[in-house]
Amino acid sequence: MVEVGDLKKNMFVIYDGEVYRVLEATKHFRARGSGQVRVKMKNVKTGYVRDVNFMSGEKLEEADVSFRKAQYLYNDGENYYFMTLDDYDQYPISTEVLGDAINYLVENMEVSLVFHGSTPIGVELPTTVVLEVVDTPPGYRGDTASGGGKPATLETGLKVTVPFFVEIGDKVRVDTRTGEYVEKV
Repeated sequence: MVEVGDLKKNMFVIYDGEVYRVLEATKHFRARGSGQVRVKMKNVKTGYVRDVNFMSGEKLEEADVSFRKAQYLYNDGENYYFMTLDDYDQYPISTEVLGDAINYLVENMEVSLVFHGSTPIGVELPTTVVLEVVDTPPGYRGDTASGGGKPATLETGLKVTVPFFVEIGDKVRVDTRTGEYVEKV
């Protein structure tokens, strides 16, 4: 059992008999009385996102999940296919279950598959990934005074803001937790 005040992003819990992934947990305190914890969580089977308010001190059961190293193979539009590296079994995972993770998946990339029992319920990405820039406007001389950036579209379709010196064909490192540019590779 885990206290709702200790919930963190990407934890797996059981609520109403279903497995949920915590998307966001914020604490709110009132002038008198105990505080509240507002939790935004996503059902891993249905993809339904719900907001639930808990009183401080309430407890939830932590879901029994395991992680296995896997390699992303390909997608067919509806499902993304992964192969575990220990026994070479292939598992399809739908785009609804993966959510924003599809913006960072490149063929042959190694990830950790999250299992509840024998069913894959998600993917844990590395902290940063290297992606190629496929579209960005040219940087003009003198644009660097503001220290800003320009929009860029990466090979997976992800749009990020990059510095003016980044050109089409360059590879950039992107943080998978925030979706922000880290550095040119």
